Amino acid sequence: MKQYFKVDEWKIIEEGFDPEYNKVAESVFSLGNGRMGQRANFEEAYSGETLQGNYVAGVYYPDKTRVGWWKNGYPEYFAKVLNAANWIGIDVYIGDEQLDLAKCEVLNFSRELNMKDGYLQRNFTAKTASGKEVEVEAIRFCSMADDECGAIKYTITPLNFDSELTLTPFIDGDIVNKDANYDEKFWDEVSNAIEGDTGYVQLRTKKTGFEVATAMQFTIDQDGKAVDIKSNPIQKEKYIAAEIKLQAKKGQGITLTKYAANLSSQNHPADQLASLATDAVKGAAKKGFNTMLAEQAAAWAEKWKHNDIIIEGDAAAQQGIRFNIFQLNQTYTGEDDRLNIGPKGFTGEKYGGSTYWDTEAYCVPFYLATAEQKVARNLLLYRYKQLGKAIDNAKLLGFKDGAALYPMVTMDGTECHNEWEITFEEIHRNGAIAFAIFNYIRYTGDEAYLTDYGLEVLIAISRFWAQRITWSANRQQYVMLGVTGPNEYENNVNNNWYTSTIAVWCLKYTIEAIGKVKEASQPKYNDLVAKIAFREEQECEKFADIIRNMYFAHDDQLGIFLQQDGYLDKEQILVKDLPASEQPLVKKWSWDRILRSVYIKQADVLQGLYFFEDDYDLDTIRRNYDFYEPRTVHESSLSPCVHAILAAKLGDVERAYQFYLRTSRLDIDDYNNDTDDGCHITSMAGTWMSVVEGFGGMRVKYGVLSFNPLLPVEWKALSFKIGFRGALLKVSIALNKISIEHLSGPELVVNVIQHGQIHKMELQQGIAQVIQTTHFNIDLSSEIDRSL
Repeated sequence: MKQYFKVDEWKIIEEGFDPEYNKVAESVFSLGNGRMGQRANFEEAYSGETLQGNYVAGVYYPDKTRVGWWKNGYPEYFAKVLNAANWIGIDVYIGDEQLDLAKCEVLNFSRELNMKDGYLQRNFTAKTASGKEVEVEAIRFCSMADDECGAIKYTITPLNFDSELTLTPFIDGDIVNKDANYDEKFWDEVSNAIEGDTGYVQLRTKKTGFEVATAMQFTIDQDGKAVDIKSNPIQKEKYIAAEIKLQAKKGQGITLTKYAANLSSQNHPADQLASLATDAVKGAAKKGFNTMLAEQAAAWAEKWKHNDIIIEGDAAAQQGIRFNIFQLNQTYTGEDDRLNIGPKGFTGEKYGGSTYWDTEAYCVPFYLATAEQKVARNLLLYRYKQLGKAIDNAKLLGFKDGAALYPMVTMDGTECHNEWEITFEEIHRNGAIAFAIFNYIRYTGDEAYLTDYGLEVLIAISRFWAQRITWSANRQQYVMLGVTGPNEYENNVNNNWYTSTIAVWCLKYTIEAIGKVKEASQPKYNDLVAKIAFREEQECEKFADIIRNMYFAHDDQLGIFLQQDGYLDKEQILVKDLPASEQPLVKKWSWDRILRSVYIKQADVLQGLYFFEDDYDLDTIRRNYDFYEPRTVHESSLSPCVHAILAAKLGDVERAYQFYLRTSRLDIDDYNNDTDDGCHITSMAGTWMSVVEGFGGMRVKYGVLSFNPLLPVEWKALSFKIGFRGALLKVSIALNKISIEHLSGPELVVNVIQHGQIHKMELQQGIAQVIQTTHFNIDLSSEIDRSL
């Protein structure tokens, strides 16, 4: 684990420039606003190692699949979020020397991501080959108030010379995705124009036909005074720029303020994009940089007011959780149910920016508690609206009668993942989507969602399970053959416990949901039955038969659930006995060796125990945790958070704390040596869960919110806010007390669990209730049952 960035509770700070770490810094300092985002590439030219990235939400390209051997059912393409037009660029020439930190001597350098106010600031002093020294300050942000706009304030000051200075702000649409399968450029030009201080480039994606107009407008100030701009327009294919030559004087700063807008045909008529984008930048410029920055700070203040987590006494832990919350809020705002959350968000190209099961398993809980109800609802509607394509996807694999298999990777509902062991076999993703419906309704009480949308999805998923599960005449039980569980270091296994468990749970929940919907609205239920040709008696009997007769691998001697058949046949060498030189396995071992090993990429059995903890006693959870965690290499970003939550549940405060640090600082400290291609956005929601569900012990049981807190000894206090069924609560946990303050909304009953005893709080607005204790930051692993 590295400690490259300075620890600060509200900022990410880079002091000094290390080219070897530049791509990691580009990821960590990324900006976004839910509608667009960008990596922290430099405004001026940089010829060193970099990964350029500007992104527009929902715009993608179907990059033709590249495989050695085609298999029936393979998707034709992998949908990829596109590297869009580069709008931040400002070429700088000092005389005839280009400012390029890969070619200059960097005398000092600092970069700060201000998470409180939502902007990135960079300061440096550089010396050119001829000895000219310049000082630069650059501030930029993607506006939360105007989510199609961004702004840059770029100030350059000569320190030891008078000389001609050339500034060239530009928009460059002639860009590529570095992960393109065939080195193809994905954009065609529609039009471009540049006149004076304003210009635009409009591009169209090949095949998918999305259009995006990127516009800019700029102003120039010298020594604090506006300059009458005389610029030389530059116009090429997919590129526009304005060249401005100025006489720079020693000690006098020259400031170029650049406003930009990205407008997509998803939200505006294609034939109006150019004019609308131009109007948008003119509106931004009229406001001015300082006004836009103040609006940005106000928008972020509103967000932090509702979802900040305060950790006292541990600055590294505090920085970690704020960084994760900051990136989540930059990535998804919930305003558009056509959008979802890519594993890398707006920070890189890896995983194509597509939707995975990460959203339902990890992200939904965060948005349920920290945003308006519609935000999580829109995440569910995203899947509901793609149900038809999930049914089509199942048909391609031989399923029928309305069975649905949701894609492992998608943009529009079409499967676009092409590794057979994932595409065909990692079918547990269906269960995560069903669980998200349950989790949403459990948390919000929005039973109408089940009637209007949820049940239709549940029946389609259950139809899939009923056809996918096999009757074994040998066992006289149902079995689950040829699957890949969450642990992707095991492929094509039989009877993966997690997959079988979530499949059976889906069938149970579907039967329960049918009863609820019939009771709530028999006419709507009748309409649904007719719409999907549901044969209730026959199909529910099949579901029930599977529930009664499903086989689950188990070892009686160890008292554990077996991850899959034959798991104990493997050589049982623990991770602690694995040489560090052989880790990470994914980079050091052959795939054959990984598949034959005992090692687990991420929580698998433990993922099921996390989801369905109410079905198991604490001893069962502990036995499985103590067996599987020492065999887990945590080479998935999704792993540490689940282990942190379960460790906290078991009262194992030290392990919970270590896993929390690992998940919260995964990208800041480049823990897995893979932050260079983007941050792990979806696992960041798991970091929030590890605090609120882990140390806060938050659960919803029988419609009642409860807390069973546990603090690491490193923390003096912990506080967070939770939205629940229209009420906003502030929960504060200290050495010897827990306080819950009702900030707004309806009256609410909350349970606080202390030493196995349930304390009922009847909360009213404006009133805080306190429970005293002496044990919120002591290792309770041997003295308290935290399972209540």
